[in-house]
Amino acid sequence: MNSGGPISGPRIVARRDSDWAALLDLWVAAWRRTYADIDFETRRDWLKSHIVQLESGGARTLLLLEGRGRALIGFVTIDPATHWLDQLCVHPERFGSGAAEALIEAARSLSPARLRLDVNQDNRRAVSFYEREGFTRVAEGQPSLSGRPTLIMEWSSAAKAGP
Repeated sequence: MNSGGPISGPRIVARRDSDWAALLDLWVAAWRRTYADIDFETRRDWLKSHIVQLESGGARTLLLLEGRGRALIGFVTIDPATHWLDQLCVHPERFGSGAAEALIEAARSLSPARLRLDVNQDNRRAVSFYEREGFTRVAEGQPSLSGRPTLIMEWSSAAKAGP
């Protein structure tokens, strides 16, 4: 994997059942880098069942692949009907590579009018990223699974258009 450099030959594809192992490994690695004090390894089954439940209700999980194979560098889960972006995850070796921006664009392609999400308030890297992407803070969210306070943030194409 290219550490931190620009994405090489990026492709957005729909998640397949054969992608679960790589997706779960990536999710654990990314969250372990963000919150080293939490054992995300024990949450693999929760994430898989959570995404399956979301997808059964109409959400879609898109993968960001790099190169000729299926080298997974990130994924996003978005429900176009509710505009809810539930998961956005990038491999920690690819933080700062443009992968997260590519995933936000993929989410906007499925929900072009609006995106909403919650983010841990103390995850400054993520909050700053979403603000750079045009999201605004709209409310306090429910505590995360880890008990951390969250923010509800929203991006709107109408806000982007401006006056």
